[in-house]
Amino acid sequence: MERQQRIQAWLETQFPGTHLSLAPASADASFRRYFRATLANGDHYIVMDAPPQYEDCRPFIDVAALFGASGAHTPQVLAQDLEQGFLLLTDLGDTTYLAALNADNANSLYLDAVDTLIKIQAASRPGVLPDYDRALLERELRLFPDWYIACHLGVQLDAAQTQVLEQAFTLLLDNALAQPKVYVHRDYHSRNLMISTPNPGVLDFQDAVYGPITYDLVSLLRDAYIEWDEELVLDWVIRYWEKARRAHLPVDPDFGVFYRDFEWMGAQRQLKVLGIFARLCHRDGKDGYLNDMPLVMRYLSATCSRYRELGPLAQLLDELQGQTPAVTSGYTF
Repeated sequence: MERQQRIQAWLETQFPGTHLSLAPASADASFRRYFRATLANGDHYIVMDAPPQYEDCRPFIDVAALFGASGAHTPQVLAQDLEQGFLLLTDLGDTTYLAALNADNANSLYLDAVDTLIKIQAASRPGVLPDYDRALLERELRLFPDWYIACHLGVQLDAAQTQVLEQAFTLLLDNALAQPKVYVHRDYHSRNLMISTPNPGVLDFQDAVYGPITYDLVSLLRDAYIEWDEELVLDWVIRYWEKARRAHLPVDPDFGVFYRDFEWMGAQRQLKVLGIFARLCHRDGKDGYLNDMPLVMRYLSATCSRYRELGPLAQLLDELQGQTPAVTSGYTF
């Protein structure tokens, strides 16, 4: 409650003499929290609360400006107090894509998201954002054996299983690093896209990097929180690819090669996400993410089963899915 009181006091310096109310807007998987500040005249803003001992607001400020300059609809930073970890932002609304999506509007909303993604990618330049390099990609992959296999399932892989996993990691890393590089949001999905004008509003981009061109597309279309028929996903991938070529983005001119890159990039992300969800549960006590694991595993298993090179990983995943999780909720250390 102390930080909320400090936020209230800070806002009073931004809007002197004006009565305002503060209500929770959302929270994410980090230490950040968001509040909606509503003034007496009905104007409303978002306050980011990012405790400076845990979070750094500066990447958010920088990427908001960078993506905003590309034409993406990002929040404007109206005021900042980096010492306390507070940002005052324009409000992009309270309806996420996840809350709004249905069979009738999905095509329109996803094509809006594709158009914005292409704007961000078309603005890409090397040396602006951190590289999505091999070390970072591999560190993400290591979350799968460390948190999903060892902690969540309570399984210790034998030497043959470890070799299978290591070989698959090498294949996925090599593929990711061979792809053309663009700006990468890293969490471009239905919980971070808002229904807004212009549509969509884009949030949670502070971890953006410069990396594989398929990464954000697979985040969007193989979303951990909502599933669509493969035929629809394939159509949206084709539409992106066609639009990207017209925008002179460096997508492979052979759609079959591009789609393989899309799927293999998805496998890297899905392995990472399974590890992150397990860590959120067992380290942070956020067991709601367990409900999202089966969909992510379905994506991963389906992709691995479609490619001969990933067949051994598909078999290992089948073996792991026969295991009962060691702990299903709460904290473990």
